[in-house]
Amino acid sequence: MPLKFSKSKTMVVKIKGCYVLKPSTPTLQGTLALSEWDQVGTITHVPTIYFYKPDQTFAAQPDTIANILKDSLSRALVPFYPLAGRLRWIGGGRLELHCNDMGVPFIEAESDSKLDDFGDFSPSPEYDYLIPTVDYTLPIHELPILLVQLTRFKCGGLSLSLTISHAVVDGQSALHFISEWARLAKGEPIGVMPFLDRKAFQDRTLPAGNTLGLDHSELDHPPLLLGQSDNIEERMKRTTVAMLKLTKQQVEKLKRMANEGNDYKNSGTKRAYTRYETVAGHIWRCASKARVHRNEQPTAMGVCVDSRSRMQPPLPQGYFGNATFDVIATSLAGDLVSKPLGYASSRIKEAIEKVTNDYVMSAIDHFRNQPDLTRFQDLHALGSDQGPFYGNPNLGVVSWLTLPIYGLDFGWGKEIYMGPGPHDFDGDSLLLPSPNGDGSIVLALCLQVAHMDAFKKHFYEDII
Repeated sequence: MPLKFSKSKTMVVKIKGCYVLKPSTPTLQGTLALSEWDQVGTITHVPTIYFYKPDQTFAAQPDTIANILKDSLSRALVPFYPLAGRLRWIGGGRLELHCNDMGVPFIEAESDSKLDDFGDFSPSPEYDYLIPTVDYTLPIHELPILLVQLTRFKCGGLSLSLTISHAVVDGQSALHFISEWARLAKGEPIGVMPFLDRKAFQDRTLPAGNTLGLDHSELDHPPLLLGQSDNIEERMKRTTVAMLKLTKQQVEKLKRMANEGNDYKNSGTKRAYTRYETVAGHIWRCASKARVHRNEQPTAMGVCVDSRSRMQPPLPQGYFGNATFDVIATSLAGDLVSKPLGYASSRIKEAIEKVTNDYVMSAIDHFRNQPDLTRFQDLHALGSDQGPFYGNPNLGVVSWLTLPIYGLDFGWGKEIYMGPGPHDFDGDSLLLPSPNGDGSIVLALCLQVAHMDAFKKHFYEDII
């Protein structure tokens, strides 16, 4: 197998072996239809990485760890068998999932580096060599849904990384799979079986001729910079990533700032702005300031809302697929930066509260009636300039604040760090909770290099 060398020349990762793992027992074969929600937005792969520091018992037996992971993954692929399949294009920008047990690549690698070399584990170019690479030059029916890499370090530590197709699962479902895999690795039974029947979503249709009269303009592309006719130039600009922490005290200060003038305590209908609405509003304002937008510049913020409990009736427990609904909050930049933080939070709250059962069903109906879904798909990772772009003058703020992202124990202890893989798309951001439960928040943010320093300045100095 070839060697991989990091661009910074500070780390070498050597591939020791690559195995294709299939379900340990035969599974159902055939085609699994995807919902409209699976096929819009991001349909490429999303990476995550976990770092571990096993005790000496496991550190001295590296093959034991690899064998436990491979054996338990094969067993996990029995109930989660769609992850061993492959996608196919079927025309009109639509996909279907072939459950054919083609398997999951499992890569074993080693490095002379030590965990201490990663410092605070902020994403860096080295991450590229610890996460499986998806070769998007291949036809989609040859691309695995899930890829896994185990890397052992000189100090006895290790990293476990996964990259999984967003066309098959959302974050909630991905974490469901990973947590059940860990249970199996420890000899425990599956806690919640995946509910694989997408008809739980697909069969919910509106009465004939009933569109509910709802506006779905948010499904169109977000605004362009004034004076530009496309976003190609903005897509090409160099980006950088930062991990920015807000303490519990700073988060509480922002919530007080946002709720000034929001008389929710004396209202039977109003409520206080949530932690997400507050911090996301702060991020949105800081981005517009850092980008020096004109007052009349339209700007949008993408918000990802989990519809599982918003549907009537709610989706079944363990629903395995995409059930997150993308909506956008909109504003003029001048209003964002000149009005109090509560204004930005109110725009985000308004967008989130639109996501009712009727609204979701109306949006699905809207997509179902589209002759081609390509313009609704984010294919940036494939080098495409089509699809929605949440870079300048826009951004997307995804929340992992309520997801069970920490405490993944395969039998050798919980991770010492978990985080997203590298991302280089302007405007992408992710909010993560503190791993130690102290109420702090970490923002993983990608912006154009030209804007990052100004963003950091506003991000902290505006908390007054």
